[in-house]
Amino acid sequence: QVQLVESGGDLVQSGGSLRLSCAASGTIFSINYVDWYREAPGKERELVASIVRDGSTNYADSVKGRFTISRDNAKKTGYLQMNSLKPEDTALYYCNAEVVLDSFGTTWNGWGQGTQVTVFS
Repeated sequence: QVQLVESGGDLVQSGGSLRLSCAASGTIFSINYVDWYREAPGKERELVASIVRDGSTNYADSVKGRFTISRDNAKKTGYLQMNSLKPEDTALYYCNAEVVLDSFGTTWNGWGQGTQVTVFS
């Protein structure tokens, strides 16, 4: 059974950096895509960044130039490098990923449990 385990959230001063990780447990062949979302109190969940199989990436305008999404198939892990953090980046960050489970192309999609990022000024 596959699970996504997130880590890396923390309390950080404005201007600081964090790297979030989203690790897939269990046996997988490859990662089709990884999305990072965030949800701040009183706000809707927002798609922050995406990376797909060929390595193409997309970012929300609010994080372009500051956040970088990546993934390592060998480590079965997706990452979100966050630089120049601002108080408005404070949120619970979730990863959503689709992975390939076997040579038949069976896929699995799931969510991590969330990791809290708090940025203070």
